[in-house]
Amino acid sequence: MGIDLGAGGVKVSIVEPDGTTVGEGSSPISTATPHFGWAEQDPLDWWTAACAAIPAALRDGRVTADQIAGIGMSGGAHIGVLADSAGAPLRPAILWSDSRSAAEAADLRERADERILELSLNRANPTWLLPQLQWLRRYHPVATAATRMLFISKDWLRFRLTGDWSTDYSDAIGALLADSTTGGWSAELCDLVGWDIATLPPIVAPTAVTGHVTAAAAAECGLRAGTPVVCGSNDTTVELFGAGAVLPGQGAVKLATAGVTYQVTAGPLVRPPVSCYPHIIDGLYYTATGINSCASAHRWLRDTFFADLDIDGRGFDAMDAMAAAVPAGSLGLMFHPYLAGERAPHWDPQLRGDFVGVTFQHDRAHFARALYEGIAFAIRDAMTVAEGLGMRYDTIRLVGGGARSATWRQIMADVLGREILLPANGDASFGAAVLAGIGIGVFADPLEAAEQCCRTVATHASEPAAHERYSQFFEIYRDVQRNLVEANHRLHALTTSARSGMAD
Repeated sequence: MGIDLGAGGVKVSIVEPDGTTVGEGSSPISTATPHFGWAEQDPLDWWTAACAAIPAALRDGRVTADQIAGIGMSGGAHIGVLADSAGAPLRPAILWSDSRSAAEAADLRERADERILELSLNRANPTWLLPQLQWLRRYHPVATAATRMLFISKDWLRFRLTGDWSTDYSDAIGALLADSTTGGWSAELCDLVGWDIATLPPIVAPTAVTGHVTAAAAAECGLRAGTPVVCGSNDTTVELFGAGAVLPGQGAVKLATAGVTYQVTAGPLVRPPVSCYPHIIDGLYYTATGINSCASAHRWLRDTFFADLDIDGRGFDAMDAMAAAVPAGSLGLMFHPYLAGERAPHWDPQLRGDFVGVTFQHDRAHFARALYEGIAFAIRDAMTVAEGLGMRYDTIRLVGGGARSATWRQIMADVLGREILLPANGDASFGAAVLAGIGIGVFADPLEAAEQCCRTVATHASEPAAHERYSQFFEIYRDVQRNLVEANHRLHALTTSARSGMAD
């Protein structure tokens, strides 16, 4: 079983040793946005969602709890949980998409940019836990002073299952608190923000069995007490592995709550603002760069303008059919998906989304397709910068919920000008389940697991004429983005509070 704590909910997958998924379950989680650019969740909601998703997956697969041989975990990177000595959360968890710590990130870059890069391979910006901890110490000193245990998101959920306190090296890097020279925590980086290193958990291998489901947890979530649980890793690490990207040059694009591009490297490749993380396979790393809004923008468009089509939960299918009927370029309608500011390649929390080029010729179908195309342009924008920094993408596997759309897959192939591969399983919950198989000895090592479990089920070749037309639109897309920066900043100043935080 793989349990993934995503930004929109918990998803659970039950996987056979040959890689066949036999059961799935999910349960949503709400995100609070008390101010523009903020995003936070209550960790107790994660456990409630897990306790709903786990039985749903067992029912879907007609599997009993006794048949689950092991459990793997994954969750969003950079998401810290401040907890007391009993592991009880002291405040909501700040998500990776939150931009409240922009001033703290700028301060860290000014004070110690090169040293942070040297130790933890990445540059401080608001998505990382290090500047978030500095913000929390400034505006929530009571909660930070009471913190005795700091968890990363998937580790807190695993703590509720097993009672163990640990994390893996990839999540330590994601916290921007790791020491890449030792593979442990960095006292120097902790000191930069005045954080007590004693509150950080032991670091173990992602496939290490860290504990077993407790009787109390089993009673709540429907699992068998004593079932072994492996540490797991962050969602980007496990989904890249689960998609079968296990050699340098292999890459992936995720169309999920956020849009992310990945590329496997033979060692750490530090090219900020592109992120760098350890791979599941020892010695390999991968680069990642992401846009803030992807499937979340898709969901926003459905809920705001297509709610009448969401009959029996088929609103996305209706939108997809409408988008497929519209020609490439959406008759000049263009979408910038900056609904929550933007990360790569602009790193500007004050950017805003837009639809540009609207005429009387456009109807809802054009808006649906323009959203697909706009997100594809945003990903190409991020990839273009990454390639300029020395990244290379030999192959691209498409993962995440958006990959289910054949229309969106073809748009991605045509916008990017590359063949798109669709893995049989591209969800983080699948990758987490495969990690469990490694940890309990079903597979000898990660390479054997990938060879046995990871398959490609569809390919989409880029059509040269469509790619050329999209390239012309892409130049306009970038011009519009540049020309609207000042207007976005002025709108931000007019419509948001000047106060940057709220004290205890």
